[in-house]
Amino acid sequence: MQNIFNDYVQGLETYVMFRIKETVSRITPELTAKNRAPISLSMGAPTQAPPKYVTEALKRALDEDNINTYSTPKGEKFFREACALRMKNRFGVELNPDTEIHSLIGSKEGLANIIRILLNPSVNESEKEIIMIPDPGYASYKEMIKVSGGIAYSIPLIADDNYMPDMEKVMANLEKDGFNPKKVKALLINYPNNPLGATATLEYLASVVSFCKKHGILLISDAAYSDLYFKDELKPASIFQVEGAKDVAVEFFSFSKPYAMTGWRLGWICGNSDAVKMFGKLKSTLDSGIFKALQKAGAEVLNSKEGDEYITKANIGFRKNQQIFAQGLKELGWQNFNVPDATFYFWLPIPPRYKSSVEFTDDLMHKSGVIVVPGDAFGKYGEGFFRVSIVCSEEKLREAIQRMKDDGFYFN
Repeated sequence: MQNIFNDYVQGLETYVMFRIKETVSRITPELTAKNRAPISLSMGAPTQAPPKYVTEALKRALDEDNINTYSTPKGEKFFREACALRMKNRFGVELNPDTEIHSLIGSKEGLANIIRILLNPSVNESEKEIIMIPDPGYASYKEMIKVSGGIAYSIPLIADDNYMPDMEKVMANLEKDGFNPKKVKALLINYPNNPLGATATLEYLASVVSFCKKHGILLISDAAYSDLYFKDELKPASIFQVEGAKDVAVEFFSFSKPYAMTGWRLGWICGNSDAVKMFGKLKSTLDSGIFKALQKAGAEVLNSKEGDEYITKANIGFRKNQQIFAQGLKELGWQNFNVPDATFYFWLPIPPRYKSSVEFTDDLMHKSGVIVVPGDAFGKYGEGFFRVSIVCSEEKLREAIQRMKDDGFYFN
């Protein structure tokens, strides 16, 4: 049966987190037998329970009349209005809930589908259309573009420019690499960034909006981590805080990271009305919307005092975990590394004695049971680094550091 499936799907890589999970499951008995039961510092998902406020709201919604009936892919009006109010309260931006907001079954699904409405698939390399993506960046971006019959062009994110590249230089390099700039359909940005934890200034976001207007391309902003930050003066911005951004941009938001509602699969896309309309046309053929009880609960938590207090408390916990792990890294010999102002990630160089990211992360997993992600999973510019997620307990973080000490995983 193998030959009946399309070339795009056959060429896909299974998402790296699922590949790691399968390996860990297979070697867990062996690790446990040597007192190295796995400690997962790999998955980028909060592990604490969601706000009690939202689970109670869900319970109440379950008893409402007709809550079990079909919703709509666009999202119930009350949900879209709550999203619009959240954008106003959090970012000070005005959005029309009827024409500029659409519900998502999680932002991952939404990103895959915005790519599908942009690209005209082709098997001819010279005819393939292009979406520019951050590198290092979320591992699924490239595969989403590949399965839609397009080309993912890497935008190098490096420390020398504070992870805010000059997009005109990137476009010039794209042309030097033999690609046609007229084939570029979109620029995808992700701030705060997974895996780097890097943030962008409002001035930089304005330059990106100008770039997309000049070249007539869509700006896709993945803002899933915008509420995970540690300094009020460095609070991440929305792309729509830039004047005129709605002319060329859409932005994606998720309930997964700020409220630990990962399994609920709830989010929204907002922005350019033409893009939201076309997105909705595709969605109308793919699904029948989100369970209305989930929308009710999500709408209640978005602008609640309880929801904001939950985010604040969670960020305090992430910040403490960050400090614990940073101190442990220094004791292990890591000196030149960035402590991010946002997200729950560390992006770290591998020890120089290792030839590759995979060699290091495999060694750490099999010897110490400490599970991290090799940098090359996030793009070609990720080689030589690895990502750590600090969402587990303080106790587990301290144990991971101690294991690394005991098993000789020093930087030098």
